[in-house]
Amino acid sequence: MKRMLAAVATLCAGAAQAMTDAELKSVVERRLSGDRTGACFAVAVIDDEIARTYVCANAKDAGRIDSKTAFELGSVTKTLTATLFADLMAQGKVSLEAPLASLLPKGTKVPTFQGKPILLKHIVTHTSGLPSLPSRLPLKDPANPYADLDEKTLLESLADVKLEQAPGSRFEYSNFGMMLLSAGIARRAGVDFETLLDRRLFTPLGMEGAYVNERPDTVRVATGHLPNGQPTSAWTFATNLAGVGGVHATLDDMVRYVEAGLGRRKSSITPAVQRTLRPIETPSGQRMGMSWMLTPLVGRTVHVHEGGTGGFTSLVALDVQQRRGVVVLSDTALLSLNGLGSLGMHLLDASVPPGEPRKVVAADPALMDALVGHYELTGGLKLRLGRKGNALEIQAEGQPAFELGYDSAGDFFPLAFDAVLRPKRLEGGGYGFTWIQLGAESEARRVDAQ
Repeated sequence: MKRMLAAVATLCAGAAQAMTDAELKSVVERRLSGDRTGACFAVAVIDDEIARTYVCANAKDAGRIDSKTAFELGSVTKTLTATLFADLMAQGKVSLEAPLASLLPKGTKVPTFQGKPILLKHIVTHTSGLPSLPSRLPLKDPANPYADLDEKTLLESLADVKLEQAPGSRFEYSNFGMMLLSAGIARRAGVDFETLLDRRLFTPLGMEGAYVNERPDTVRVATGHLPNGQPTSAWTFATNLAGVGGVHATLDDMVRYVEAGLGRRKSSITPAVQRTLRPIETPSGQRMGMSWMLTPLVGRTVHVHEGGTGGFTSLVALDVQQRRGVVVLSDTALLSLNGLGSLGMHLLDASVPPGEPRKVVAADPALMDALVGHYELTGGLKLRLGRKGNALEIQAEGQPAFELGYDSAGDFFPLAFDAVLRPKRLEGGGYGFTWIQLGAESEARRVDAQ
């Protein structure tokens, strides 16, 4: 479900000009056509005019997505949750300075650090000190990891937490914290989270295809895919915990949402959307709005959030200064491949390269030979890399071996599941690698003589 876009290096050049549909399609095709993932993108640029396009890596998949297709938004949902929170703030029902405990059932054990409580501003800036995931997450199906988590188990997990530093002092992305906020604001509003979204956000903005668990008849849900092109399971959430990543939406739904953030669509919820964009200061030094990353781009600051589930990737970016916004929705999980950031930033400012499609190419035999050996990942998992004819294969201790492909970006990847092996030249000579899987990166340490 995570992660957000890393800070973009400052470049020189002016902001991108307004686009036509045809111009946008050309840019997206240049980024995606022939990509080894087989992904399809729904993309919009919101300016004085709105440009839209639907592009697939393979021309044969052209009908896979369209204007009626709803995508899993993953963590972009957190900005919608923040909007509901800002709306409750405007009603005088919550405050950024209120403790997290104020939104939870009476008697809930909430951790503190040396008497300092977790405040709600710490939740929306990911500085609460809470871990990424609850300790008691019942992971019955790794392909649908949140399906069996309920509010009772979530709160029991909160009692397990021991804070290591004062809330607000360090940025640490926490899905756990946002699930607590999701349940808490539903509790404060007196309705379930999906009903709250529909009444206060979706209906005022005309987001007719957006939903959590109750899909409107007017839309069809996209099938998610792994980066190897294989279909994968949808992610599901208990309704009141869905504010962490459980919203589905069409491209036009997200266009309307971005229009509100830019002040281009007036509605009863527009002030709350815009309120989430204001900076919140914490001792951590991390620049954040309410669930928005504040990211430098060519001398100005833009608001960005990326999201990902098992089979989807999303990006929403707003350049408030230029009154320009971008939405990119993909029916394929791409976070392990650096997500959608380059394309999104290019569409905000043409000076940022849009990225290139990853195409399958032959790996240098000398590189493969240099990687052959035994390794140990951070955390202790032991791996073996070996040659299999003209390819490399990887085998974890006690598991079968899997053949690796190689792409034009210089990464190896398993043909059978979603992960990336990124070779790294070592200072003393030879090669090591970084293993990227499920959004986490682990360094591999060679444990044999090269």
